[in-house]
Amino acid sequence: MTTPEPDFIDSPFRSPEDRLREKDQKREAVLLAAVRAFNARGFQAASLDEVAASLRISKPTIYRYLGNKEQVLLECITRGLELLQEAAAEAEREPGSGLTRLTHFLRRYAEINMDDFGRCVVRTDDNVLSEEGRAHFRALKRRIDQAMRDLVAAGVEDASIAPLDVRMTAFTLAGALNWPGQWYAAQGEQSAEALAATMVDVLVRGLAPRG
Repeated sequence: MTTPEPDFIDSPFRSPEDRLREKDQKREAVLLAAVRAFNARGFQAASLDEVAASLRISKPTIYRYLGNKEQVLLECITRGLELLQEAAAEAEREPGSGLTRLTHFLRRYAEINMDDFGRCVVRTDDNVLSEEGRAHFRALKRRIDQAMRDLVAAGVEDASIAPLDVRMTAFTLAGALNWPGQWYAAQGEQSAEALAATMVDVLVRGLAPRG
C-alpha cells in the first residue's frame, strides 16, 4: 500500500533556505549602508548609530551581522579589493596581447574605484585601523599591485608595451585611476564606464611602443 503524497499548501513558515537568503539580504543591506556612510563622512566621522538609523534597526543588529565598526570597515574594503582581484583574474584570461589584457583590467579597475566598495578602498587611510587590520588591508592591496605589475610585465615581454620600468608604470597607472574614487559623482554627466574608458585610453597611449 503506497503512502499518499501530502497536499502542499502555502506555508507561513520559512524554509532553512529562505531564512539563509533573508539573512544574506539583510547583511548586504547593512554593508551597503555602512560603506556609503564611510565614503560620505570618513571612517572616524561616520557612526554605526547613523547606519542603523538609516535602516531602521538597532546598532546591536549590526554587531550580529558584521561585528564592530572596524570589522564593518574591513568587510567593506575587503569586498572592494576582492572585486579588483576578480577583475585582474578576468583580464589574465582575456585573449590578445599583454596591452589588450592590461587595458581590460584598467577599465574595470577604474570602474570599481568609482563604485561603493572600490571607493571605500581608495578613501580609507589605513592608519585608522588596528595593527592587525592594517596588516590585512596592506596584504590585500599588495596582491592588486602585483597583479597590475604582472600585466604590465606581460605586455613588455610580448612588446605590445614599450620597455618601461614595470614597477613605476604600475604605480603611475594605479595613482591615476585611484583618483576618480575621490571625486566621481554618479549623478554626473558621464557614467563610470564611459569615464573609465576615456581615462584608460589616454593612459595606454603612453604605453605603446614608439615607431
